[in-house]
Amino acid sequence: MSTDSTPEPVERPHGHDERPQDAGPRAELPAAVQRLWGEAAPRRRGPKPALSVAQIVQAAMDLADAEGLAAVSMARVAQAVGYTPMALYRHVSSKDELLVLMSDAVARDLPDLPADIGWRAGLEIWTRIQIDLGLDRPWILDLPLSAVLPGPNRLRWMDQAFGVLRQVDLAADEKLAIIGLLAQHVLGEARVHIESRRAAVQQVRRAGGLPEGTPESELDPAAIEAADPYSDFETVLAQYAEPTRYAHLFEAFSTWTGPSQPSPLADDIAFGITIVLDGVEAYLRQRGAIPDDGS
Repeated sequence: MSTDSTPEPVERPHGHDERPQDAGPRAELPAAVQRLWGEAAPRRRGPKPALSVAQIVQAAMDLADAEGLAAVSMARVAQAVGYTPMALYRHVSSKDELLVLMSDAVARDLPDLPADIGWRAGLEIWTRIQIDLGLDRPWILDLPLSAVLPGPNRLRWMDQAFGVLRQVDLAADEKLAIIGLLAQHVLGEARVHIESRRAAVQQVRRAGGLPEGTPESELDPAAIEAADPYSDFETVLAQYAEPTRYAHLFEAFSTWTGPSQPSPLADDIAFGITIVLDGVEAYLRQRGAIPDDGS
């Protein structure tokens, strides 16, 4: 097994030092943030190390994709890259820092938005892709909030959202608040889908007497869908909301005959984004940031 001992030089992002002359002294940021931005280690002479931070992070992400975030440990990652755990600590100071690096690395692929796309269509795509990313890689939702720091990849997403909002006449802090609102919606929407899916998978395993670690790919998709605790939520309300204890639910569902056709809830992710953006649009019109003429 290899025992690399040379600290890796970290390259700074292009344009990193292009700061205004009067920007003032640089703030002393946490070490994990400095690592994200390529400031954690100076360049050293000699050959380029065989092991890199990028390799370590990718191995950790591969483990998380295959087995979930709980499978990620310095020992398991070291085994995956063919080095000793001590060699990893020469590049990444701790598992906490590794989680920070993973959090930023998973955001490296920006959506391809047309340059002339409208603010609403752009934010709709931007939001939907982040939800889909969470559904594709559920371990993202298991990252501690302390690991989700403003690294270069995450800031590229934010920069893209600001680009979409360039045509909107609104102050920067208000634009940032709108982007933050959408980010919270992404987290909430993805978490509901992921947690209900996990519950359904667990129920199918139990019902089939299968081991805890049985891969989802080996389970019946129809059984998983039927086991979703929210799949028949409206039916549950219609059946059990009796008038004395749940008068308003009873009134609403007593004459309910099933989903409307066509139902706006057929794609509930799109429905949620639409409602949120309707609210954003109303706010922008009230603030005079976009024309109040229906356009």
